[in-house]
Amino acid sequence: MRALGGDQPPLAARGCLRYGREHTHSRWFWGMRLHLCCALDGTPRAAILAAADEPERDVALRLLPIALRGGELVVCDKGYRSADFEREVRERFGARILRPRRKDEPPQPLNVSKLRQHVESIFWTLKDRLGLERHGARTLQGIRARIASKLLALAAGIWLNHQLGNPSRAFATLAA
Repeated sequence: MRALGGDQPPLAARGCLRYGREHTHSRWFWGMRLHLCCALDGTPRAAILAAADEPERDVALRLLPIALRGGELVVCDKGYRSADFEREVRERFGARILRPRRKDEPPQPLNVSKLRQHVESIFWTLKDRLGLERHGARTLQGIRARIASKLLALAAGIWLNHQLGNPSRAFATLAA
């Protein structure tokens, strides 16, 4: 089986695509997930493209050594809740996990919901502004190239905005 414009078979034929559950929208989907670790300003530090059914915490343990230098505070969502996961991240990488608390947990000193909104806005920038969800790739090589170009565009835009003294993801001002 040949892919259009290349010698790799399509993603489905390579076994890269699997069914995964999207808990935020309570639905199943067929495909892959992009796991991303960013600095607080949105600059991408590391990314892993994984099958949709791979557990988030397992992928995170592969992603964090690429992204962390030690001592960071890692903001993530409720899907990363696990005492074992938090202990392993602390022991292996010297990082601390910060996630929204469950109702049965004590209050936290930081307002995680504002940080989570910031994290979600970074994903929105990639998906909507930079068109990551409409990539059109049909091969693994194609999707990797398109993701890399979107992450590079995000990093370049953030760098340029820093140079111009603009907010990090104020891309509308760059187009004017």
